[in-house]
Amino acid sequence: MINRLLRVPGRSTSRTDDEDASSAAVRLADVTHEYGSSGSRFRSSRDRTVTALRDVTLEIGPDEVVGLQGPSGSGKSTILHAIAGLLVPTEGTVRLLDTDLSTLSDRGRTRVRREHVGIVFQRFYLLSSLSARANVALPLVQAGVPKRHRRKRATELLEDVGLGDRATHLPNELSGGERQRVAIARALAPDPDVLVADEPTGELDTGTGAEVLELLTTVGRDRAVVLASHDEDTLSIADRVVTLRDGRVIDDGR
Repeated sequence: MINRLLRVPGRSTSRTDDEDASSAAVRLADVTHEYGSSGSRFRSSRDRTVTALRDVTLEIGPDEVVGLQGPSGSGKSTILHAIAGLLVPTEGTVRLLDTDLSTLSDRGRTRVRREHVGIVFQRFYLLSSLSARANVALPLVQAGVPKRHRRKRATELLEDVGLGDRATHLPNELSGGERQRVAIARALAPDPDVLVADEPTGELDTGTGAEVLELLTTVGRDRAVVLASHDEDTLSIADRVVTLRDGRVIDDGR
């Protein structure tokens, strides 16, 4: 199904040629996050907060596929959101390619996410009025890539995920598995260094899910992939599986 590695030819990455290739793509150090917190260190007894993460320390290599498992509410999605810069933890640091995301403004985190992180959601979140190709190209529109180049990139990615003949179809003309493959192609459009996926096969039947897992395995050959799931088949593609409970890492899979 995959004809090429899903990398932009000639793309310059954030690592220099002489940098240690084994350096982590993602580092979480002593990360705690409380939802509902006002951000103040001093809280009254009436403040209601939910502690989603507690002192989480985790490293993920630049070409490592890491699975996150644990019951609902264990902190899996919160870790993905922290890696993507969608939230700033209450305590601790999240470093993406050696950039401390907590030191950046909202605009700065958006820029880093746009350039270095791809996100795959369980429910696809494709724009119903746009074709498959236009959905894939959307991150490149936001990045200011010229139309000719983003059309070429989107077309190649759709071919890579086995949907070259579906480029002009709208999402409601695609099966669930096809929509998820479009969503993965969209996440790969800016050629991210890190791909995060939240229950990527949760809406799919077993056979279609297996096809998506094959694609994610191929993607993971040359970038960091972090996926959260309850599904054992999904987690089986990971190089290691991190187990969470009550917001804590109880086994980092090493």
